[in-house]
Amino acid sequence: MAEPKHSGNTMQKVVVLTDSESATGFRLAGSEVIDVTPEKAVTELERMVTHGNYGLIAVDQSLIPDPAKAVERAMRGRDLPILLPIPSLQDAFSHDTVDAKAYMGKLVRDTIGFDIKL
Repeated sequence: MAEPKHSGNTMQKVVVLTDSESATGFRLAGSEVIDVTPEKAVTELERMVTHGNYGLIAVDQSLIPDPAKAVERAMRGRDLPILLPIPSLQDAFSHDTVDAKAYMGKLVRDTIGFDIKL
């Protein structure tokens, strides 16, 4: 009986790159999280791109507003990981945001195209 051939592909991981304050919420949701300071965010993202086994890296925009541009050189010739900028929780509760509920509603509307009211 012939042995099944393995494709050699390994399972790609999903991870969230965020600050330590937001990391707890992502961990409680079951996500793998790497928390970093803003000063070390780009260096850590470059390391994750070049040495990690990640298929998707969700990047907190308060750390790196444009992750694809920040690691453009490291991503050359790579299809993976996909870099997904995610809105920062800090933005919802910043001094510039007058109404956090309206802010979150706008995020939902921009993402799925319509409002959800509970």
